Amino acid sequence: MNNIKAWFSSGTPWIWLTAGAVSISIVLVGGLLLLILIRGGAHFWPAQIIETTVQGEDGQRVRVLGEVTDSETLTLGMLKAAGRPLPDDPDVEFVTRYLFKQGNKDITGRDFVWHMETNMDEWRYPENAIMLERREWGNFYGYPVRIIENDKVVAENDALAVFAELQERLEYSNDLVARINNIERYAIGDINYKIENARLRLRKLEFRADEIAPDELARMRATIDAEIEGYTAEYNVVKAERDQLMEDIKRDKFVAETMAGREITIPLRNIVRANLPNAMGVFEKLGFYFDKLYEFIFGYPREANTEGGVFPAIFGTISMVLIMSVMVTPFGILAAIYLREYAKQGPLLKVIRISVYNLAGVPSIVFGVFGLGFFVYFLGGSIDKLFYPELAPAPVFGTPGLFWASLTLALLTLPVVIVATEEGLARIPSTIRQGSLALGATKAETLWRVVVPLAAPAMMTGLILAVARAAGEVAPLMLVGVVKLAPTLPIDGNFPFVHMERKIMHLGFHIYDVGFQSPNVEAARPLVYATALLLILIIISLNLTAIHIRNRLREKYRAAEEN
Repeated sequence: MNNIKAWFSSGTPWIWLTAGAVSISIVLVGGLLLLILIRGGAHFWPAQIIETTVQGEDGQRVRVLGEVTDSETLTLGMLKAAGRPLPDDPDVEFVTRYLFKQGNKDITGRDFVWHMETNMDEWRYPENAIMLERREWGNFYGYPVRIIENDKVVAENDALAVFAELQERLEYSNDLVARINNIERYAIGDINYKIENARLRLRKLEFRADEIAPDELARMRATIDAEIEGYTAEYNVVKAERDQLMEDIKRDKFVAETMAGREITIPLRNIVRANLPNAMGVFEKLGFYFDKLYEFIFGYPREANTEGGVFPAIFGTISMVLIMSVMVTPFGILAAIYLREYAKQGPLLKVIRISVYNLAGVPSIVFGVFGLGFFVYFLGGSIDKLFYPELAPAPVFGTPGLFWASLTLALLTLPVVIVATEEGLARIPSTIRQGSLALGATKAETLWRVVVPLAAPAMMTGLILAVARAAGEVAPLMLVGVVKLAPTLPIDGNFPFVHMERKIMHLGFHIYDVGFQSPNVEAARPLVYATALLLILIIISLNLTAIHIRNRLREKYRAAEEN
């Protein structure tokens, strides 16, 4: 008994308990990351296309063609409770069912269907089964039949020859689509932006008509009207080029046969990529994998965010975190320096510190409501009245946007930076301050040249914690600037180049939207894992960068701390 008491008194059990808790936490976090990595990474790998027949609801055999994306084993009781057909063999206790991604949603009305194993024939893997990734209506699964160019058949009968012709023409079609998108997103968008600015300048003149001489006013109006005419002429040229490309892209069509034997004509302009998964080798699948991965990172979303890429969300997340860091770091550091070095110690300061600590525990949605009311409606509305009266009633800064989202996150993470910086300042030995003052330095010189550099690693720790929290926040951003789909990035070639008033996309909100608001949950599920994995990697990258800077600062001033 005495040995047990001595063992507990030595603290050894608590060391083992702490080590065990840390180990369990590492295993849980590692398992979660592994799950996200497997589910997210597998999203881009081309799956085999399976052909089989199942028993339909009317008792007839029905052909099925598609990818198996999930499976589960059910008991007879579960089947009865769900009202599902029971197997013919009464001795069967467990039944496995498979979730087929059959695509062709525009034809069948749904692209995911569960089928029972007991009602299913043997699986076949036809090499001529084709998968088309479309810009609308999701994937198409079928068999290649022919290629048509301007109502003339250019390839038919031989599936491989038709597929080869399809790939060649698809490259040309995708090039035309990319050119059309560039014209619409950049060329036409820039011209419309210039025309709108010119019209706003013209309207602004109307507000100042009483302050300007009539001759000067007429001259200024004529100048702006000439600008608008020039932009309109430029727009007509670009639009004519776009219209010609739209006519060229209508040239080719692809005819495929569905699993029900029906021939479907698909314009090539609606096809993103095509492949024969069952005929692909390892290197072809690797090429497909990295092509999909590249599109996911650098592409734009489509199909209600369930297809395509997440580049606008990546850009919005990183830009918002960087702007937030620029805002929160100086304010948090200056507030901590004042509280630690200059403020008079007393009851009032204790209340302020307690308030700062409590702010760190306030739910983030409260900050979002505050940001919406104070930043967006009050500050933004006031800015619009003072500087943009010609735009009324349309808001500029009086609506959620990148700047208000970053400012709200800065306010949310400010207590973290203040607390971390204060703790870093408190760890600086008083002898260092006294030595600096004894050598003739002023208090300000001692603070900025000695104390602050030594506390820089703690400041970086606060910034690391702030970045980690800000990058994963979703609730407040839904109120102050993040949207489901932002048509343009907040940075472009138009003055002032960085448009802080624009709304942005965010990876965290993208995960929420795709996972819980998507009209097609099964199709969106793999994208949720892939986006979550990407968000984790971005947060890790930002944190590793800050940690690297902190470690360099720590090594630089370690000698000074020891002395």
